[in-house]
Amino acid sequence: MNAPLIVLVGPMGSGKSTVGALLAEQLGVAYRDTDADIVASEGREISDLFVDEGEPYFRELERAAVRDAVAAHTGVLSLGGGAVLDDATRELLAGLPVVYLSMEVEEAVRRVGLNQARPLLAVNPRKQWRELMDARRHLYTEVARVVVATDDRTPEEVAEAVLDALELKDV
Repeated sequence: MNAPLIVLVGPMGSGKSTVGALLAEQLGVAYRDTDADIVASEGREISDLFVDEGEPYFRELERAAVRDAVAAHTGVLSLGGGAVLDDATRELLAGLPVVYLSMEVEEAVRRVGLNQARPLLAVNPRKQWRELMDARRHLYTEVARVVVATDDRTPEEVAEAVLDALELKDV
């Protein structure tokens, strides 16, 4: 079966893109990010899609992007922070080597600043980030084979922890 070697899930700012690219390089495989796939296919940033078309439209694009990537990609795959909200996506991830990159709100503030072009964090970002995590944390945990905390770790340290957790050190 063709399937990704590693699938990264977690909240915005958890390092999925950075760690995913590092992992792919270390493992000698391709890296793919479903958010980048959506931006490339739509020709617009995700924040613009949210504003112009609404969240339901974006979530439909995201569902299709994840389905396509899981079916075709055999390297390291990063999913958008909200991808796990979709039942079909969670079913698709069952049995795959999914890693949840977790972090606390203080780390999110430090990394993201919670003031960039994050459409779901436009007003009172700390409160909204906590609410998003309250709604999503159990879903990240549900789909994950392993959880790797990213707080106070460099991307290289997180990548190392992912490889250790999935026992992919000698691949």
